[in-house]
Amino acid sequence: MSALLEVRSLTKSFGGLKVTRGVDLRLEPGERHLIIGPNGAGKTTLFNLIAGDLRADGGSIRLRGRDLTRSATAVRAQQGIARTYQILTLFGRDTLVHNVMLALMGKTRLRWRPWGALRREQALRERALRQLAAVGLADKADLPLEQTSYGEKRRLEIAMALAQDPVLLLLDEPFAGLSAEERATVHGMLSAISREVTVLMIEHDMDVALALADRITLLHYGEVITAGTRSQVVDDPRTREIYLGH
Repeated sequence: MSALLEVRSLTKSFGGLKVTRGVDLRLEPGERHLIIGPNGAGKTTLFNLIAGDLRADGGSIRLRGRDLTRSATAVRAQQGIARTYQILTLFGRDTLVHNVMLALMGKTRLRWRPWGALRREQALRERALRQLAAVGLADKADLPLEQTSYGEKRRLEIAMALAQDPVLLLLDEPFAGLSAEERATVHGMLSAISREVTVLMIEHDMDVALALADRITLLHYGEVITAGTRSQVVDDPRTREIYLGH
């Protein structure tokens, strides 16, 4: 089977600090892959390199066989990469449905039109409402973002990413800061994502993350220490020494 995502010998330095050290990563279509590692391991930097928010110093990134190593972030988005962020990046003064409509615009010709009221785009609104319904937020569609909970904002961000019809979804700590009830809601939502979407996730909450993951990669100081199935990585003594602590 051809890889959906193939990262080879990826490197990145900031000045004299090497934060990504020859990382290799391969994701099969439909896979749920978990990236773990202590703080400072280079997990979010790896996401930024894959999404195009940072330019790699060396190595390659291929999506469905296409070399995206030097492609701009917008090009990668058009090719099917969508992501969420560890720190929420939303349009705080807008409604939930308007946030999703803005995300949808990125894959339509409307992004090239600098005039006209977005609220008049009824077809776009209906698509946004369907996406909000999929994450349990349809009843809050017209609420300003500031009137929603942190957990609802997390769900909205995931809805915005899914609205772009990605083939690869990068989730950067989707359970961070959530209550037990909110974690259960988001877990159910992520479990329901179609296997047509390949998911790469960073997460520190191992209980919920392990339940979702097919395979795991452990990073430490920007280097892959071990990778494999859940049992292979969790049972690896290096994982226990570096990350699990027991």
